Amino acid sequence: MMDWTDRHCRFFHRQISQQALLYTEMVTAPALVRGGALHLLDFSPEEHPVALQLGGSDPAELAKAARLGQAAGYDEINLNCGCPSDRVQSGTFGAVLMRTPALVADCVRAMREAVDIEVTVKCRIGVDEQDPEHALPEFLAQIVAAGCERVTIHARKAWLQGLSPKENRSVPPLDHDLVCRMKQLFPHLHISINGGIEDLAAARLMLERGLDGVMIGRAAYHQPWSVLAEADAAIWCAAPRRTSRSDVARAMIPYAEAHLSAGGRLHQITRHMMGLFAGQPGARAWRRTLSEEGVRDDADTRVIEAALAMVPSAQAA
Repeated sequence: MMDWTDRHCRFFHRQISQQALLYTEMVTAPALVRGGALHLLDFSPEEHPVALQLGGSDPAELAKAARLGQAAGYDEINLNCGCPSDRVQSGTFGAVLMRTPALVADCVRAMREAVDIEVTVKCRIGVDEQDPEHALPEFLAQIVAAGCERVTIHARKAWLQGLSPKENRSVPPLDHDLVCRMKQLFPHLHISINGGIEDLAAARLMLERGLDGVMIGRAAYHQPWSVLAEADAAIWCAAPRRTSRSDVARAMIPYAEAHLSAGGRLHQITRHMMGLFAGQPGARAWRRTLSEEGVRDDADTRVIEAALAMVPSAQAA
């Protein structure tokens, strides 16, 4: 979800669900430790609970980056061992780390020793010619021995050569059954599943099969209300954060005003709000207004109000 789940996206999603754990896009440890790009750690306190996802392969450097994340206030540090992009491979992190579970264990151990908050891992079921039936349990055994207690598994193998990152999200076949078997092999490991889960019904099915959590990415981005609005009640038996899509849109206005006052642009926020009315009458006019008017240099929160005026259900709310 690089270039997608920035802090504005997370703030928007938090207006829909109070309970869901939100993740940053992957931030590389070298960018924080060597590049001093601490602005990448900026987030609103309202985003909690929120996890910082790190990319890297040097245990000492990841430990330093984890300390920075803890100091910034994050609730969790997550090591990415699942991203298949060429840029990530060239840095020797992401999915390529599935080949070196001992190194990942060293990274987990170093980060756990450096911070008090939880250190977790996101991985694939395997890469390239690996046999996931053998590679995945070996990988999990190594990180568990290093103290990792929570892992999220993308239920697809990653092909590092021959498939683009986009193709790696859909071409390799899903193996949800394998992930469920890992829960049987590692009953004390908190295992969440990712990949091919498009709605709450599918998420609940995974939980009913014994898994501990479900990570939903692009489906939550493109149809945030459909995925997140009922999650608090359906999964956590908690009251919903907002009662309507229009309430969510209006809750974003003070946030957008503060961002504009700080020199930001409206589109940096509204680009994440396009799918709020997905499937509803007026959704196309909502998207068109935000996309055409929100990018103007002088765009302000009146654009959000104008977009809401295009949605019949918002006028009735």
